[in-house]
Amino acid sequence: MSQQEFLHAGHPGIMEDAHRLLPYSSAIKRDDVRMRSSVIAGCGAALPERRVSNAKLAETLDTSDDWIYQRSGIRERRVADQEEKTSDLAIAAAQSALRRAGMVASDIDLVIVATATPDQTVPATAAFVHARLGMNHGAAFDVQAGCSGFIYALSIADSMIKIGQVKTALVIGAETLSRILDWSDRSSCVLFGDGAGAVILRTADSQELHEARGILSTHLHSDGRHHDKIFTDGGPSSTGTTGRVHLNGREVFLHAVTNLATVAEEALVANGLTCADIDWLIPHQANQRIIETLAMKIRLPLEKVIMTIDHHANTSAASIPLAMEEALTSGSIRDGDLVLMAAMGAGFTWGSALVRW
Repeated sequence: MSQQEFLHAGHPGIMEDAHRLLPYSSAIKRDDVRMRSSVIAGCGAALPERRVSNAKLAETLDTSDDWIYQRSGIRERRVADQEEKTSDLAIAAAQSALRRAGMVASDIDLVIVATATPDQTVPATAAFVHARLGMNHGAAFDVQAGCSGFIYALSIADSMIKIGQVKTALVIGAETLSRILDWSDRSSCVLFGDGAGAVILRTADSQELHEARGILSTHLHSDGRHHDKIFTDGGPSSTGTTGRVHLNGREVFLHAVTNLATVAEEALVANGLTCADIDWLIPHQANQRIIETLAMKIRLPLEKVIMTIDHHANTSAASIPLAMEEALTSGSIRDGDLVLMAAMGAGFTWGSALVRW
């Protein structure tokens, strides 16, 4: 099937796929978890100061602002300074989220950092965040699921709250993708940016449980057969280097819109809802055309879609929390809103989360 045929394909099969996938979701029955649930208590973000426009890239690449924008929807991206690490951005986002939540680091039981660009191979970037926040309790670890990393980390934290293992969690998506880009490859380097976003999860109180507020369900999937569609050409056990990012754009596009639409419908089916119930969709900010096609496939007007790709570019695991923070700051997301998040990334991995604000 050509890309043009795919874009104009209908929607049959998505709901059937969503029903088929439901057994693998984390829509745990409330009776099974003694009525525990998690709510988002605060959200924060951090971006490098340095802005790099498409025009700036065109000074050294055979490209232009129009060429990049027409293919991706990107106008500019943030790029970390040489001394600015992933943990620096993660900590700044975490501190912002703590302030918004009216909490301090000693209130946190768990720190999870979703990243494909850690400060070091070991220890986990979460360890640096944990230490610099002044913590010496609880657990801290990283999750590597590519651009789906934040959804994966959110699901883990939510599940740990549901089973009563922790009461509060700090979930961060943070990336310095500029470190692993080939800045001479216009097919890849123009697509990515650096940044971090964070959320604080806490155990819902009795009133929030009664109103079914918080994370309603999360849904995770992967298919490792497509590991060669988005990858780096290096690693500690293969080349001893970090490598550089490579991707097959056409293949990623075709899989992304199918997987994202299916996992979005899966979340709705799991909760007995329809696309008409969604107030906001926060998709992974990979490509404007992917986002627009996803909205079409799940029959959601673009007015209900949060898009920040034009000024953030693809920040991988950071893209959803960055977009969420911007939507909250602008007043777009309000109490009671139903927010659907969906992402797909290298692996392939993909997932969704449904939240009642």
